[in-house]
Amino acid sequence: MFDFSTIQYNTENPTFITIVFTVICSFILSSLIAFTYEKTSRNISPPTYYIQALILISIVAAMVMQAIGDSLARGLGMLGALAIIRFRTTLRNPRNIVFMFSSLAAGIACGVFGFVIAFVGTFSFCLVAFILRFTPFSKANNLIGTIGLEIADTITEQSIVDILKANTRNFILKSYKVTTGKKTSKLQYEYQVVLKEDRNRNELLMAFRDVEGVSVSKFEFRDTEESI
Repeated sequence: MFDFSTIQYNTENPTFITIVFTVICSFILSSLIAFTYEKTSRNISPPTYYIQALILISIVAAMVMQAIGDSLARGLGMLGALAIIRFRTTLRNPRNIVFMFSSLAAGIACGVFGFVIAFVGTFSFCLVAFILRFTPFSKANNLIGTIGLEIADTITEQSIVDILKANTRNFILKSYKVTTGKKTSKLQYEYQVVLKEDRNRNELLMAFRDVEGVSVSKFEFRDTEESI
């Protein structure tokens, strides 16, 4: 059985066992964070390289903190060395940034021998991430739709609004245009909508098609969740 007394909490000259134990703890905690990210992500296929980065960056952070120790000179030197490297990868999703930062924090905590902080903090973070997965804050439907309609002048706008209220959670009129012909005129509307549920797309489309004098010229939806 592993004897914790063999670990010397000496930041200047850590023993070999201490270094190995620190790296193993960083690996375990970052793997737990990566597992949590994969299970709580709404992406169909979570990015493999990002998950690998979550695991590896924790070990790197622990190595850096052990190398610096309590030395101010080492810290300034490490800061200058890292300044040479330019990280051009942009994380557009704030949630991905949080997971990357949590993996860094776990590695830093292990690197300064704050193992209790590292374990408690990581387990708490992962637990809250799983809880949020089943709350309204993690909605399954992130689709924003754009609907273009061509309406005869005999159709009132209120009839269109009633259909949108019945099938969407929210909507807004983006543009309005009148096309005048020799005998008749057409009204062109473009709405931006948020569906109540994903399956409401077909119901909304059929509702507009059932109204005589209404023609759907544009009907598209996109996911508001950005990738890495």
